[in-house]
This record gives sequence, C-alpha cells and structure tokens, in this order.
Amino acid sequence: MTLSAASGSALARRGGVRVRGRWLLGAAAALGVAAVAGTVLGAVSLPPGQVILEILDHLPGVRVHSGLDTADATIVWQLRLPRVVLGLLVGSMLATAGSAYQGVFRNPLADPYLLGVSAGAGLGVTTALVTNATWHLGPFNTVPMAAFAGALAAVGLTYVLASVGGPLRSTAVLLLAGVAVSSFLLAIQTFMLQQNADSIRDVYNWITGSMSTTGWAEVGTLLPYAIVTTTVLLLYRRALDVLAVGDDEAAALGLHVGRTRLVVVATASLATAAAVSVSGLVGFVGIIVPHVVRMLVGTSYRVIVPLSLLFGAAFLAAADLVGRTALAPAEIPIGVVTAFVGAPFFALILRTRKGPTL
Repeated sequence: MTLSAASGSALARRGGVRVRGRWLLGAAAALGVAAVAGTVLGAVSLPPGQVILEILDHLPGVRVHSGLDTADATIVWQLRLPRVVLGLLVGSMLATAGSAYQGVFRNPLADPYLLGVSAGAGLGVTTALVTNATWHLGPFNTVPMAAFAGALAAVGLTYVLASVGGPLRSTAVLLLAGVAVSSFLLAIQTFMLQQNADSIRDVYNWITGSMSTTGWAEVGTLLPYAIVTTTVLLLYRRALDVLAVGDDEAAALGLHVGRTRLVVVATASLATAAAVSVSGLVGFVGIIVPHVVRMLVGTSYRVIVPLSLLFGAAFLAAADLVGRTALAPAEIPIGVVTAFVGAPFFALILRTRKGPTL
C-alpha cells in the first residue's frame, strides 16, 4: 500500500469514527429530550427547570430545592418518572433485541417476536385471566408472570422443534419452527377466548400495550433483566458482524456459529419476554428502530446495536407521551401509537425501495 493510500484509509477511519460519534451524541440527546418531555408534560403542566431540580434532589449526595409543592413532587417522582423510565427500559430492550435478531437471521425485517414470544406471552396471559389464577412473586402478579413464562416457553418450544432430527444448522429452519409454534399457540389462545368471551376485553387491553405503573416496582423488576441482556448483546455485536458474511465464512474466521447464535437468540428472547411481561405487546419498535439506524449509519452491528438501544428508548418514551397526552384525559394504548408510526414507515419503504430486498 502506498503512503497516500494508507493516509486516505486512516482518514476514512477517523471520519467514520466522527460520524458514529455524532450519531451517538444525537441518540443520547434524543433520549434526554424524550425523558424530560415525558416527565414534564401531562395533564398537569410542570416547569421543566423545577422538574429537573426535583430529580437531582433525589440523587445521592445532591441537595437542591426544586420549588415544587408536595403534590407536584409526588406527580414527578411517583407517577411520571417511573413511567418514563419503564418506557426507556422497554424501548431499549425491544430495539436492542430486534437488532440482534436481524443480525443473527441476516434479515432487516426480523423482529423480537419472530420465534413465538408474542404468541407465547399472549397464551400465558389468556390462560391466567381465563382461569382466574392468582400468583405473586415480589412486585410481579399473575399477568406479567404468565406472560414471561409463556414467552420463554414458546421460544424453547421453537428451538426444540427446530432441532428435531439433529443439531440446528440453519436459521431458515428456526424461522419456520417459529412460524409453526406461533400459529399453534395463537390457535389455542383463540379457542380459549371463544370459550370464555368475558375475558376478551382484559386480554385485548394487555395485547394493545401500556406503560402504566404503580410506582417503581415494575422498574425495579425489569432493571436486572435490562442490564444483563443489554450487556450480553453489546458484547456480541462484533460477532454479529462476523455472522453477516455467512455461516461457513464465519466458522472459517474462528467463530463458533452455533454457540453464538444460541447465546444471542436466547438473550434477545429473554429481553423481549421480560419487556412484554410488564408492557404488553408493543409492536414495531424492534423492527423500525434498528432499520432506521441501519439506513443512517450503515450495516455494522458494532454501531447498530448501541444506537438501537438509545433510539429505541427515546422512541418508546416519546410514543408513550403521545399516547397519554393526545386525547387526554383518555389514553391511547401505546401499541396503537407505535402501529400508527410503523405501518406508514413500512409503506414508505415499500414505495421507495429500488431492489427486490430491503
């Protein structure tokens, strides 16, 4: 390589780092704006400066006077802020899981519900509501526990079905198994609802999604799952880049393809199961956010995964803000808000794409 070519390559790398750095700063700024707006805006308008001071006053070692009265401080700390933080966690987990699925399956239309998570969670919730089951595990009650267990069981069943006849060797087999399991579980859920029509409304309310909280309990329950799963997926983002070249080529480069795929899929599925257990089925986040990030910064998962985390958190917090303020005091389910964004987005992609694939 000549000196001029080497210099050009180095400049290109530095330029790429600067571009990625700008997008990371932009994503962090979007997250901050969404968090502050979600805490400030609502049925009761609160001064942004005083809200920020109220939040700072609860940090260890910080003592400031916000100027808010007791009622407004309670609104901030016990109602709005837990809901905003929950939205940030759920959005980041779904978007990060979606980016991981897209990397594993080498398909920009893969989403976190691909292997039966939504069908399993829905069946779990339907079973709990129809049978009037009552369980408690810390802050988790019947519905989120049933959703979590059903989602994980569905993914496990998908893997077992895909592995029948020998070790899993193809993502196509796993996808087909996910379709089969989802269809089967949805059929069971439909039958149960047909026999118990009085439970349809409760199941429907869960399916459409909600960020409603009763304080910090849901956040405390979800936070460990968010930390563990996000950390694992961030550590595997370079492996996703290697997987993008194909299984044989990745194996030739020294990557244990089967183990990597299992870890990533299991971790992304755990993140999705934990998220939907507290929020219900919130669609499109795991497809839209990674897809937009890929359009903005390219195809490297070293960048896609962290940016999806930040933009996913900001997106869902903003969607929840729209849902609870657009028709206040009535509330639009957050799944409806994300669908209003997601459906036109994909219509636009289909309208403007130039090739046979996205």
